[in-house]
Amino acid sequence: MSAIRSLGNLRGLGNGRVSRDGRRRDSREVRPSPYVVDCGVYIDGVRQPGEWSHVDAIAEVRERGEGFVWIGLHEPNEEQIQGIADTFGLHELAVEDAVHAHQRPKLERYDDTLFMVFRTVRYVEHDSPTTANEIVESGELMAFLGSDFIITVRHGNHAGLSHLRRELDADPERLTAGPASVLHAIADHVVDHFLVVTERIEDDIDELETEVFAPRSRVTSEQIYLFKREVLELRRAVLPLATPLRRLAEGHTRLIPDEVRSYFRNVHDHVTTVSDRVAAFDELLTTLVDATLGKITLQLNADMRKITSWAAIIAVPTAIAGIYGMNFEYMPEVQTRYGYPVVITVILVICLVLYRVFRKKKWL
Repeated sequence: MSAIRSLGNLRGLGNGRVSRDGRRRDSREVRPSPYVVDCGVYIDGVRQPGEWSHVDAIAEVRERGEGFVWIGLHEPNEEQIQGIADTFGLHELAVEDAVHAHQRPKLERYDDTLFMVFRTVRYVEHDSPTTANEIVESGELMAFLGSDFIITVRHGNHAGLSHLRRELDADPERLTAGPASVLHAIADHVVDHFLVVTERIEDDIDELETEVFAPRSRVTSEQIYLFKREVLELRRAVLPLATPLRRLAEGHTRLIPDEVRSYFRNVHDHVTTVSDRVAAFDELLTTLVDATLGKITLQLNADMRKITSWAAIIAVPTAIAGIYGMNFEYMPEVQTRYGYPVVITVILVICLVLYRVFRKKKWL
């Protein structure tokens, strides 16, 4: 914590800019911490040049009386985030959730700050859905939103926001509404990834369905259950997000300007679309499990018919050989010259007849 505060005192402006209080700041002295991905000051949607610490960034914004600060963090621990929490007045419960992660998507309000949790997902490339051990990789993204700042905390190795930040930096008009516009861009970014993942999973399910109903399919119910578990992970990221987005679209807080609410409504519509797809995936996979179990039952019945048919055919020579092996002296055809070939012929004829009957009934 002391290291963070001392880091804040080293903040500056790269071109030797003088702040409103007359203090000269040199941004070249700033050494961002590894967990701080980026820290920027935005005035009228335009990112101000130079590197900033969190202390001087928020000081600059509040001295000007306009603009906002956007800080990006990656998996900070309690000690690392405490200095930022003290500077921006973040609630301790929200900070604890941001550090330890493993949260459901949610929206909470603490005084004048909103805390929102997203679950991010990434599609894991694989050769075939019938052999894949992992299809969906999940992470977490938290956002603290205030009137003049937004702090994002990312957990996981995917869904980074650097590309999104560059897009917003190149289009300042999108940021004129303040930090709420950044929160909308993040929500839209996360939901767009949902759409991409669901499209790829839909292709996998189509391939899986083809494999299940193909002749001599080797797809097992265990493989489908594995796929179903991956879809469940996607469902846990998508379904709980609908309620927070609806609250933002309905304007439950003054931190979301009117001009941004309609955009949250559009994101909520996209989440609803994804939720419907995921529900359909779950139902279809349940159907495929039932179909696989049904095929196993039918295959078992077919195997039992084959076994029974061959047992009936083999019983004929076994029965006749057993009768003529009882060593009685007076038995039909025992003393005749052609007794042996006649018996063999009778056995072959009976077996052939049984084989033709079973083949006709498609038991063999």
